[in-house]
Amino acid sequence: MTALIVLVVVLVLVGAAVLAFRPGRKAKDAAVGSTTTASSDFFDADAGTTLAEPDEIDLEVNEGALDEETFEEVIAGEEALLAEERESREPPAYRERLSRSRGLFSSLRGRLGSTKIDEDVLGELEASLLSADVGVGTTDHVMDAVRSKAAAGELDDVGGLLGAVRAELLALLALDVDGNEVDRSLARSAPAGRVPVWLFVGVNGVGKTTTIGKLATAEAAEGRRVLLAAGDTFRAAAGDQLALWSERSGAEIVKGDEGGDPSAVVFDAIQRAGARKVDLVLADTAGRLHTKVNLLEELKKVRRVADREPGSVTEVLLVLDATTGQNAVVQARQFSDAVGATGVVLTKLDGTARGGVVVAIGRELGLPVKLVGLGEGPGDLVPFDAEAFIDALLEP
Repeated sequence: MTALIVLVVVLVLVGAAVLAFRPGRKAKDAAVGSTTTASSDFFDADAGTTLAEPDEIDLEVNEGALDEETFEEVIAGEEALLAEERESREPPAYRERLSRSRGLFSSLRGRLGSTKIDEDVLGELEASLLSADVGVGTTDHVMDAVRSKAAAGELDDVGGLLGAVRAELLALLALDVDGNEVDRSLARSAPAGRVPVWLFVGVNGVGKTTTIGKLATAEAAEGRRVLLAAGDTFRAAAGDQLALWSERSGAEIVKGDEGGDPSAVVFDAIQRAGARKVDLVLADTAGRLHTKVNLLEELKKVRRVADREPGSVTEVLLVLDATTGQNAVVQARQFSDAVGATGVVLTKLDGTARGGVVVAIGRELGLPVKLVGLGEGPGDLVPFDAEAFIDALLEP
């Protein structure tokens, strides 16, 4: 009887051993080993702290799991599809997005085919240009040109009149105040050993942080390593907002304490960028009223710090809200004098009838409008196309 009991116990122990080393268990252990670290602790080099190893996850065994080669093929296929989708996405059309500014010239477009160009027609043209916030000076320039052509009999109909307006506006957008061809490209190159820095300035509410996030997404999609500097330490949650864009774009970010020195944040960001061979630093700044001298002086300090080695400021982009019209021109003048703006990002162009401010900024200040916002999506911040813009305003 005793021998029988011993035999039963032995059989139970053998069965347990077999179950413990069944193939499914080996597959499970192998799966866990491929996704976890062998070390019992993880060292966070940035934070300088040691973190406890996370609890082991009990993975379900999948007998039909893909082998490593097939899995890599599937991932490569998905990445190719995503890349194809990004490339096939059509940029926003000016004609569709500028419906409000377009509406100001709808009455004139309705007169196409009319051969009568009188003071009534010319007065309507002048009112449309002023309503579009082209500016008084620019409007006078255009009107003098078309009146001269009309008096000389060079304009046969309303279509010819709008064609003459188009030519004048394009000529104004093509040249700066010194008569040189406008360069709307973004400077991504810096002197050898330096990191290019784009500094974003402007008043509160114009969309600086969102602009930076969209640009970070676009630059990262082009394969560049981007680092964001959360230099707006005064607006509540500005750093958190930029951190969300950092996650979306895959860009690194350097943040500071709320209310801290923005120059220190920018300095730290540039030092990290230099050490990590980052391709581009996008630096946010606090929104400042262009009438506050002390705040503009602080912005000058940020500008100087951003230009120290290993950084090199290659762009100072003034972000303006198109819906403010001529007030945007006043802001542009003040900021340009303070920090030497190299170009303008005009946001919310799709939501205003004051799109003509683009021409006013170029003619009166000589600042090239480099980017415009034609919607809220990441892909709706696009390089400014002067010809597409003017055609959207004037053509049927």
